[in-house]
Amino acid sequence: MDYSIRPASLDDAKGISRVVLSALRETNASDYSEAVIARVAQHFSPETVCGLLAQRLVFVAVHDESVIGTASLDGRVVRTVFIDPRWQGRGIGRALMAEVERVAVERRVAVLSVPSSVTAEPFYAKLGFVSVRDIYEGEERTIVMERPLRGSQVG
Repeated sequence: MDYSIRPASLDDAKGISRVVLSALRETNASDYSEAVIARVAQHFSPETVCGLLAQRLVFVAVHDESVIGTASLDGRVVRTVFIDPRWQGRGIGRALMAEVERVAVERRVAVLSVPSSVTAEPFYAKLGFVSVRDIYEGEERTIVMERPLRGSQVG
């Protein structure tokens, strides 16, 4: 596949925002109402993404200098895993998760957690994550999933 994965920079904020908003509106919309999508989308303007870049370790998948996917690590929590809908199903999400997990192991994270959308639950399940609880915010359902990491135990 013709893409690379690297840490995100402030210059990637617009591309990350575009990918997240596209995925929300095209992919997640099959599992969530327009109101939920609109509420979640508010949190992913380019300006808001710049703030996230200062708080989390964010990775991007890039093709021809264009962001096509993103994932981030916030302590022991995986956040904001989104792939441009035109690139979904090509292993980019799996590759981003592998990079997030590699860093989590380096940081000695024993259990990785991800607040999953209904849409992404099968993806995370294929990676070995198991559901531990549901969180509801109004009509929005988030599935908290976890997976122990190998090689992260303090020796």
